[in-house]
Order: sequence, then structure tokens, then C-alpha cells
Amino acid sequence: MDHRALFDAMPVPRFVMVAGKDGYVLLDANQKALSYFERPLDAIKGKSFKNFVDGESLPFFEQALESAASQKKPVSFKISPTVPGGTRLDGFMINPVSGPDGAVEYFDIMALPGGNDASSLQRERDDAISLLTSVFDVSEVGIVVTDRHQRVVRVNDSFIRIYGWRRDELIGKEFVDLMAADEREQARRNHEEFMRSGIRSSGEMKLIRRDNNIANALFTTAALELSHGRRFQVTTIMDITLRKQMEMTLRLAKEQADAANNAKSTFLANMSHELRTPLNAIIGFSEMMIKGTFGPLQNDRYKDYLGDIHLSARHLLEIINEVLDMSKIEAGRVELDEEYFDIQQLVIAVNRMMDSRAFSSGLRITDEVQPDLEPMFADPRLVRQILINLVGNAVKYSKHGGLINVKAVLASNGNLNLIVADTGIGIPKNRIHEALEPFGQINKPTEASGIQGTGLGLPLAKAMAELHGGLLGLESDVGKGTVVTVTFPAWRMGKQPEKADGKGASPIAEINKKAKVAQTGKSV
Repeated sequence: MDHRALFDAMPVPRFVMVAGKDGYVLLDANQKALSYFERPLDAIKGKSFKNFVDGESLPFFEQALESAASQKKPVSFKISPTVPGGTRLDGFMINPVSGPDGAVEYFDIMALPGGNDASSLQRERDDAISLLTSVFDVSEVGIVVTDRHQRVVRVNDSFIRIYGWRRDELIGKEFVDLMAADEREQARRNHEEFMRSGIRSSGEMKLIRRDNNIANALFTTAALELSHGRRFQVTTIMDITLRKQMEMTLRLAKEQADAANNAKSTFLANMSHELRTPLNAIIGFSEMMIKGTFGPLQNDRYKDYLGDIHLSARHLLEIINEVLDMSKIEAGRVELDEEYFDIQQLVIAVNRMMDSRAFSSGLRITDEVQPDLEPMFADPRLVRQILINLVGNAVKYSKHGGLINVKAVLASNGNLNLIVADTGIGIPKNRIHEALEPFGQINKPTEASGIQGTGLGLPLAKAMAELHGGLLGLESDVGKGTVVTVTFPAWRMGKQPEKADGKGASPIAEINKKAKVAQTGKSV
């Protein structure tokens, strides 16, 4: 019998392959296989198999070939290609052929014809069940399947491992019995609704472990309908107990930190009288002794000591005032006492106040106030303090012979800009944000100033500006001086409104309303 004729006459593709250095190589093929590859025999013989198989089918072929070679048993796999002429294939059968030494010499590969017979459908069904079972068993999240009576009919290994229950303890048990008591009734209603409507759902639940500890979990549910109208609910469960514990720990830590910070701010705000009173006494009595109010001191060295006491007490009072002011602002205990005032007179007064300190450091202060500025509606004490802090900082960080310029000008949008520029040592650009944080001193005061600081001057000025709905900006670089600009909103500039005539709201009330909105960001 001519075996070659039988090989060529087979009604399905059949070909022979061998494993080579660069993959699998075709040795021979029948007529149907040549039609399948759409090439003559001399074009495929001795060529790599990869050149003739489409990209989707190639991985299936290679995996099946490797499996057949390792097991030395026939292997079949399913694909659905169509050969010329419309012949439908169900897959391929790979038969490894071994030589005398037991090693696989070549592979005899034959296509499996497609069909709608019961065995084919059964194979497809078995493959689908096998695939779903594998996914169910190897999933790292817990999966529970419940029937319409809410009883557990199947549970995967991950759920058992995570929550400690045995499989026989779960099968047939109502799933809601595994939930915390306060969630069971709602869970029953949800299960009935999900089963009836088929909707998907997700959320959090509390589950009881076998050791009676409560676990937090994320769940998703989906309804599944099988033959004869049988409905089941598939629930996937991811344990988030550790994450919940971390969230709670962080929340408690934040609450404790906030409480401690508030307690600190409240304590310091309440210490205003207790700290300032004795210092005022020290300063007052030392001044009287220096001036000899009740007679001269007998020893000149005492005068030097009293001078040191007076200077140190004033410096300590300045530090305490800054710390207390910042604490009051942080505690929300600063209320604006707003009125109309002349900004030019305020600038002149501050410069006159700081002149003696600047003169002793060999510095000069100049001012430029735009002519005919309208009155400003603000808290004059806080605006004065902003300028004092900024000019004081400029004095501290300027060298002998430096210049400090204070400006008050209107911007094109009507905002008022208070600008303090100096020729001092400057701040590195990449550390400007640190200078605006409480106690964030970047540089040491110059020897010319002879003054130490708390690092609160700029943060206090910034906080006081923001209380007025304003902003503080800082430009600086090492060796190029510093320019601080405090911007107040345009609505704070204008003529003092007349008193209410009794027919409507007072104009002052409207301005106060705007101020409140600017401070809180909420309408009143």
C-alpha cells in the first residue's frame, strides 16, 4: 500500500515537525496542510514553523508541542481556524514519535475536524468548567458562592486560609451568620434584592473569623443564573483589616497631635498677662534706676548691669510678644479691630520708631508713599506690627551702610502694596519657603545689628496679612537683598462711609461683611 498516497489523501491537514535549534521545523505536509499554509511543499520544507502560523494560534501550538515533548504522550488543543474551502477545524492532535533511545524524534500533527456533535460540545463545556475551577481555586481573594436561600454552596481555599474556617463548617451555613451582628439584617435584604434584580454591588463588610475576631473586608457581588432558572450569588472578598487598623492609628495620632497643638496654643495665649506683667515691672524699675529717679547709684558698674538688665528684659519681652501673638493667631483668638486710618502717617510713624535701631547699625531708612492715598480700612495695630516686623527683619540682616526702603503704592487693580526692600545678606531662593515657617531662621543676624531673633517676624507678618484677606510675597537671593510685598485687597481702600441713615444697612457693616468673607472664605 502506498502510505504516501494515504497521507496526501487525508481529508484534514496533517504534517510532520521536528525540534530544531531555532524552534520547530516542518519536514513534510499533506495536500490539506499545504492548503492550510497556502504554500507549496518546497516553500515550507525545512523552514521554521513560526513563518506559517498566524500570531494568535502560534502560542497554542508551541505550548502544546512542549507539553507533548515533556510528557511523551499525545496532546490535543482547541483553536478554530478555517482552511480554504470553508472546512471548519476544532483543533489539533500532536503525537510525539520517539526513537529507539526513547527520545522524541519528530511530531505527527493532525487537525481535528470541527462539528456540532455532543462530544465536541461536552469537551468545550468541560474545558470551560476546568478553566473556571482553576480561577476559583487559585484566586488570592476569597470567593463565596451562595444560593437563593443565602446558604454557602461553595467557597475557595483563600477564604478558608484568611478567615480560619473549615470547609465543612461553611457549606450549608447562611453566609450572613459569618457577618457582624449589626450588619446581618441589612445583608439579608441586600442578598434578596441582588438575587431578584441581578444587579452588581460593592462595599465594605465586617466578617467574623473562626477565632471570633472581627475582620474588615471589601466585597463585590454578582448574580449568576444557571439552567432551569437556578440563581446564585458570587461574592469576592478582600481582607482590609490591616489597612483599617493603620487608618485608625493614623487618625488617632492626628487627633492627639491636633489636641496637643491646640492645648499648646491655648496655654500660650492664656499666659499673656502672667508673662508680660513681671517683665514690664523689670523694665520699668530698671529704667527708673538708670535715670536715678530716687537718687544716683553709688557705683557706675551698677549702671552697666542695669543697662544689661533693661536691654535683656526688653529683648525677652519682644520674644514673648511674638510667641504669644503667633499662638493667639493659631488658636483663632485674634479678632480684627478695624477702622479707617491714614496709611502714610502709619508708615512715617513706624520709620521714626525704627530709625534709632537702624542708625545704631549704620543703616538708613527711606519711605515712598503714593500721594493722595485714600484711607485704609483695617486693624491699624496689626498693620503697624506687620511693618515693624518687616523693617526690624531688614535691620537685623543688613550690613553697615545698607539701605532700607518702605513703599506704599496702589497696584493697577486697586490693591494696596506695602513693600519693604533692603540691601542685606538675602535668603537662598530654594529656602524662601522655610523663612515663612514659624521659627524658620535661615541666616544669623549681622554683627552690626547685634540683635537675635525668634524666626517669627515673617510668619507673623504673613499671618496678620492673611487675617485681612491679604497676601505676603518674598523675593530674595544670597547677597542681593530681600523684597517683601504685603498686598491688601482693593476694597479696603476708600473714603470713610457716612453713618447709616436708619433706612438700610450701615456701609461699615457691608465692609465688615466683606472682611469676614475674605477671612473665612464663607458667606455671612
